[in-house]
Amino acid sequence: MQVKKHWAVAASALLAAAAAHAGTVKVDEDAEFSPTGKGWGELVNSPGANGHARGAAKPGGGGGGASNGINYNGGPVMTNVNGTNIYYIWYGNWSSNTAPTILTDLANHIGGSPYFNINTTYYDKAGTKVTNRINYLGSTNDAYSQGTALSDAAIQAVVSKAITGGVLPKDTNAVYFVLTSADVNATSGFCTQYCGWHTHGTIGGSDIKYSFVGNPDRCPSACAAQTNGPNGNAGADGMASIISHELEEAVTDPDLNAWFDRRGMENADKCAWTFGTESTASNGAKYNMTLGTRNFLIQQNWVNASGGFCAEAF
Repeated sequence: MQVKKHWAVAASALLAAAAAHAGTVKVDEDAEFSPTGKGWGELVNSPGANGHARGAAKPGGGGGGASNGINYNGGPVMTNVNGTNIYYIWYGNWSSNTAPTILTDLANHIGGSPYFNINTTYYDKAGTKVTNRINYLGSTNDAYSQGTALSDAAIQAVVSKAITGGVLPKDTNAVYFVLTSADVNATSGFCTQYCGWHTHGTIGGSDIKYSFVGNPDRCPSACAAQTNGPNGNAGADGMASIISHELEEAVTDPDLNAWFDRRGMENADKCAWTFGTESTASNGAKYNMTLGTRNFLIQQNWVNASGGFCAEAF
């Protein structure tokens, strides 16, 4: 199913998709969904193609934050007082591309910003809130170790290779981002179903959080908000918004069982492709925030307070 910009699915389309995936299962307005990390929910306990139930057990009660349009479902949240660490894996060919500079600047300045502060409205079962701090701890390059057509399993293999090979440390308080060059495709739906996603998996015996973010240069009409960017690199500028989207979801819903609404939409999904107040850069591109010395056009995030709303800052 084609959806606008492939992150958020309208409620009616989401129900239709769930019905199609669930075979003969009837979906009604009271149905509940669990998140997939790919911008849409799956019907809780609906039979999948293999005949087994999908997702986690149906959440009990309303959970915390229900009055704000998003519920706490009991899973872990990344609340380390020192913040969350992030690592980049530059997959493919990034030579002569300004993306590494632009996106490393993003990683170094998103923490502590009014934008990332939105995530401090989320907390774990002990009431401990997310800290407004992101620590960028390094990157590595991977020159097509899994080829140019990546399955979801291959993307996890890229992360596993970096960790088990000792190139990046094994860090359970981190999100590892697999950032692909424009000649690389993710075969489970990049450019047609999503622009990026986050999940978790067991790597080296530990629960590791990681994300795939594709290059919008491969499909600008699907994954880029504009044909230019405030930093003069439409692909990298588009990736900045996708990285931010997946980061805030990974922090508040790392194992896909913490913060999401009854349709399986995580915090960033609820504000996908909305940007709030915009300004115009000298090159004509739009932007809505400045992080460090760079301007970025980054989607809004859902504030878990005052009834819930999309915002650029909190």
